[in-house]
Amino acid sequence: MALGATLAGIKVKIAIESDDYAALTYQHNHPETQVLAKNICEIKQKEITTENVKQKMILFGGPPCQGFSTSNQKTRSEANPLNWLFVEYMRIVKLVKPDWVVFENVKGILETAKGIFFNMVLSELHSCGYTTSHWVLNAADYGVPQNRNRLFVVGSLDGKRVNRPDPTVSKHVTVKQAISDLPDLENGALICFVPHKHKPKTKYACLMCSGLGGSSNHLITKNSSKVIERYKHIPQGGNWVNIPKKLMKNYTDTSRCHTGIYHRLKEDSPSVVIGNFRKNMLIHPRQDRGLSVREAARLQSFPDSYEFKGSIGFQQQQVGNAVPPLLAKEVFESIIKL
Repeated sequence: MALGATLAGIKVKIAIESDDYAALTYQHNHPETQVLAKNICEIKQKEITTENVKQKMILFGGPPCQGFSTSNQKTRSEANPLNWLFVEYMRIVKLVKPDWVVFENVKGILETAKGIFFNMVLSELHSCGYTTSHWVLNAADYGVPQNRNRLFVVGSLDGKRVNRPDPTVSKHVTVKQAISDLPDLENGALICFVPHKHKPKTKYACLMCSGLGGSSNHLITKNSSKVIERYKHIPQGGNWVNIPKKLMKNYTDTSRCHTGIYHRLKEDSPSVVIGNFRKNMLIHPRQDRGLSVREAARLQSFPDSYEFKGSIGFQQQQVGNAVPPLLAKEVFESIIKL
């Protein structure tokens, strides 16, 4: 979200991030921002003072969303303590009293516990004097090569309502248009930087390259030969159902596998959700391997100049958890227009 805000012309002064590696990535890519590498519950008012700020202020963030996700049926309830961290988010809103508030989450929050969390977010904002607007937006409609629906709630202290951002593309960007210029890689690749041998051929790839001579984070989880053998049986758009049963014997009950497991991306359409792409074992459209961190970052609309820090697992998690920057940019620009 911070990269999207920056692309929209917003100066991000302070960021709160509890994960050490995500904070390291953030600080590396946003050196002008003060990063508080702490749990939001520990943040005090003196750490986020805004006394000298004369411009309009926006406070934005996305409390943990795993507990609201429709793919999580185990802790998708009021019993999950992480689902209540939006209360800490609202505490910061009350401390700062910004002109604008942007709250982001998965659309599953609308249904979780019969909508109690979503209604409490709206109720809290209204009680603090904010007029709210909200929408579920698909990232693919805003130039991101990925079908990813996200809820945005925008609050205005001046009583303004924000129009839903208009789509920026008439035709969705495809997986092929997004990653076809990136290098072929081997299973388990751990390459920090690769110079580009060919110039990007698509408008989207050119936007992501930004004139750089190469790209970083070409890291891929090393899968066993058994997993690679399964990949070979899956066509573009297919999933675990296409794998011969004799190769799935270690699964006690394949009927419990969801459709996102062993999904091979289709080149001619946007990607499925780039969430936990290592655990789901999302497959490259042409090569029998998982996605690299950089390929997943491209599908999230991170430019090649954006570098991820930490071990491969932490990098994968950061990319999968992120709000697509191009989507966030449109939300912030809709506010700036007012």
